[in-house]
Amino acid sequence: MSPDPVLIGLVEDDPIMGESLVQRLTLEGMAVKWWQAGQDALGEIAARRFEAIICDIRLPDVSGEAIFRAAACGVKAPPFLFITAHGDIDQAVRLMRAGAADYVTKPFEMNDFLARLGDLMRPPKAGEETALGVSPAIRETERLLRRVARINSTVLITGETGTGKEVAAHFLHAMSEAAPEPFMAVNCAAIPADLLESELFGHEKGAFTGAAQRHLGYAERAGAGVLFLDEIGELRPELQAKLLRLIEDRSFTRVGGERQLRFNGRLVTATNADLPRRVAAGSFREDLYYRINVVTVRMPPLRERREDIPWLMERVFAELSRRLTTQTNGISAFAEEAALAHSWPGNIRELRNRMERAIALGMGPWIMPGDLFPEQMPGRHEGAQQLGSLEEARLDAEKRHIQRALASTQGEISAAARLLGIGRTTLWEKMRRLGLGAEP
Repeated sequence: MSPDPVLIGLVEDDPIMGESLVQRLTLEGMAVKWWQAGQDALGEIAARRFEAIICDIRLPDVSGEAIFRAAACGVKAPPFLFITAHGDIDQAVRLMRAGAADYVTKPFEMNDFLARLGDLMRPPKAGEETALGVSPAIRETERLLRRVARINSTVLITGETGTGKEVAAHFLHAMSEAAPEPFMAVNCAAIPADLLESELFGHEKGAFTGAAQRHLGYAERAGAGVLFLDEIGELRPELQAKLLRLIEDRSFTRVGGERQLRFNGRLVTATNADLPRRVAAGSFREDLYYRINVVTVRMPPLRERREDIPWLMERVFAELSRRLTTQTNGISAFAEEAALAHSWPGNIRELRNRMERAIALGMGPWIMPGDLFPEQMPGRHEGAQQLGSLEEARLDAEKRHIQRALASTQGEISAAARLLGIGRTTLWEKMRRLGLGAEP
């Protein structure tokens, strides 16, 4: 017996557009409930289980946004994909910040539309290719970055030190249409305050002592790409005012110059500071805060995404072992367990630094807990008693590896066995012995 088709809701008053979408979605194997009036949709969306709602914004009776807000109050509200011939960036941002899944403008390419619809209906799977991590928290962040990449709004990336805010900015740039254009990164806390304006906006020849020739700043060199300002909270008040003008007027002036230059890029900022508190204290402009905070992306700390720790360790090991002279073969199960138990106050930056030291200075063929956490070694004898036997560690590591294979194949035993390079019967036996619930 075949499963019931996926049920999609469509709110579209244009009969030609509506009929076209119904036909195509039906061909794709979906069931479609089509409403040509918003009021008709309001009552039925909450009463039935829809996988997604495709909704026009401008309708003859109520707005699509009103339908979305009403549906969002219900239990297990379906994701909304808005379509409109009157789209603009402000409207897209308002809807996405309110929780809408995606937004396209007419006319659109049908294959791209179907791909977007599929993305918002399909949750990420355990074995699916990912760029930032495998944990649910970072997958949700990655999904948000992919959505935000489709619009050109200013983005503020927040998070603790070392959580990968610049990596997220690079990913956002790579997923956007501006990917071939430059990515210019500026650390506002690393450049001396008296040089930062010149580095950001450039200067003319003779603008100040030592300015022997014209210098193009980061804003100009970014072109149609991304200007990424890290540690934006450290920007001086006078530069905050000039950055505000760059955002509002899309223009700037070189130091010592008079001609207004056009800023064609996208501004992405990042901070680990509490900007609302700085606004309240008067050290950060409130108007600038609201201009850079059009879309906020929070990078979760490692303690909220522990599933990513082994994944990150393996990625870092693969990268560093290629360029460092080392006899290390890999990461031991002991080291992985120690890493999972660590609080990682320095987040990914700390993990990378500890892995680099372990690879460079490790004495054995495998990275051990003492290589990652040498400061904990004075009590290593007591720690060894708590670690358990080598056999227990081997079985635990084998169990986790099998669980990862099963997760990546959605529980398909034969596929997992092929992935692990063993026979199906062998995998059944290992699962039974390790208590993974296998039944012959």
